[in-house]
Amino acid sequence: MKVHIEHTSSTDGFDRFEEGFHFIGAEDFIKEERRIVIKPNFTFPIYRKGVMTNPALLEELVRYLKNYTNHIVVCESDSGGYNRFSMNHVFEKIGIFELSRKYDFRVMNLSEQPSKNITVPLKYKTINLPLPAVLLDETDLFITMPVPKIHMNTTVSLSLKNQWGVIQDPALRLRLHPYFADVIYAINKALPKAISIVDGRFGLTRSGPMEGDVLDLNWLLMSDDLFFADFIVTYLMGMDYKKIGYLNQIFQKENIISLDQGQFNTNIEPFKSGQFYLKRKWTDYPGLLAFHSPFWAYVAYYSPLSDFLHKLLYLFRKPFYDYSDPESTS
Repeated sequence: MKVHIEHTSSTDGFDRFEEGFHFIGAEDFIKEERRIVIKPNFTFPIYRKGVMTNPALLEELVRYLKNYTNHIVVCESDSGGYNRFSMNHVFEKIGIFELSRKYDFRVMNLSEQPSKNITVPLKYKTINLPLPAVLLDETDLFITMPVPKIHMNTTVSLSLKNQWGVIQDPALRLRLHPYFADVIYAINKALPKAISIVDGRFGLTRSGPMEGDVLDLNWLLMSDDLFFADFIVTYLMGMDYKKIGYLNQIFQKENIISLDQGQFNTNIEPFKSGQFYLKRKWTDYPGLLAFHSPFWAYVAYYSPLSDFLHKLLYLFRKPFYDYSDPESTS
């Protein structure tokens, strides 16, 4: 398991992929005719520091990859949770469609793609989970591009969590929240060859995934293993993975227990931050309850009470994806 990390700033660091790809041994997967799919973390129609993958970093990655292959896809699914919205709107507003015309790559809304089921074993049952067939059958290299941020329900949102967004139906994601650890593990195990490029220019602390305090971190991390990438980034955030339920469970399955299991291009200690923490508001706890309980997930999202409960909550907290907010359409 290999990790390449380097400092960046607002004006450099976005074009240093060659050294990183070489160090983690991914060069064979960016040759001609290789089909590469890139999954950034896009959640809103304007770029938000610490919340979303920087479109400038995505542009530099695509520009680098175009030296080797023309088979590049940038993808996301519809988002918004209970307030679903089309990812096509986000692609348009943050300039991804414009980038695709500039560099000749494909932009794909995964919610509009054909599906193929994978099997997910849960504690008392097994479920069939539909995922985009393009990821399972038509991809040679999958690149996930998360940002290091706190999440009110999962504590952190990193490389593995970013694939929650490949579940094509936002309503299904809500239904599967109580089984998050098992489902996200199965999704990531079903992927083809995968690497992580963590956009650590900014991070998000205190709360998340949409609101919190932005941190200047100024680093870029690449790893050939998504599981170990999360182990390392959690360490760099100063978080104890043993207190993060889904990561503790997954790291046990993958037998990831020590930094010594990895190979690094440099000493990672200077990149460590003690600024990350989780502090929930009282308005976060209804969602947290629904996240961990099938019964409360049903009550919150599918029962006759759902609309009323959300309207009541929005008296005290605006929706995270509020498209009536002028900021979202600027």
